[in-house]
Amino acid sequence: MLPQQMLDAVNRQINAEIYSAYLYLSMSSRFSVLGLPGGANWMRVQAQEEMSHAARFYDHLIERSGEVKLTAIEEPPADWPTALAMFEGALEHERKVTGMIDALADLALELKDHASHNMLQWFIAEQVEEEASADDMIQKLRLADGAPGGLFQLDNEMATRVFVPPTATT
Repeated sequence: MLPQQMLDAVNRQINAEIYSAYLYLSMSSRFSVLGLPGGANWMRVQAQEEMSHAARFYDHLIERSGEVKLTAIEEPPADWPTALAMFEGALEHERKVTGMIDALADLALELKDHASHNMLQWFIAEQVEEEASADDMIQKLRLADGAPGGLFQLDNEMATRVFVPPTATT
């Protein structure tokens, strides 16, 4: 049986993951406005990842006979001046999500909810990748600062990113 505290916390995390998808869709739109279709693609793929994270939490609750409660999603920001500012915002957001995942893992241990703690290990590893991915783009954008050709090349690189749904074992 899923402890009520964990049920409530995972429901809040589902909301946070869907908010993350909204945030990345907003960033995707802004990249389009800035004339950077590769960046728009990168952020759309990120939004798809976030929805798959929400689904993973959703499935965990269903598998544990918990009730999923979907609540209103907060409106994300919509205006960033540069690609670098967007990725800096993405990294800041991912660090916040990492803290939320860590708090869920702590709660699972406190409640002796080992099934939830086990499920959260995937997310803990995923957050390392999420932060590294955003930081990698920040470093590349800083290198390209003041070099339009560099930004053009990075945009082409971002255009190649594709969504790969996680499997049950990854």
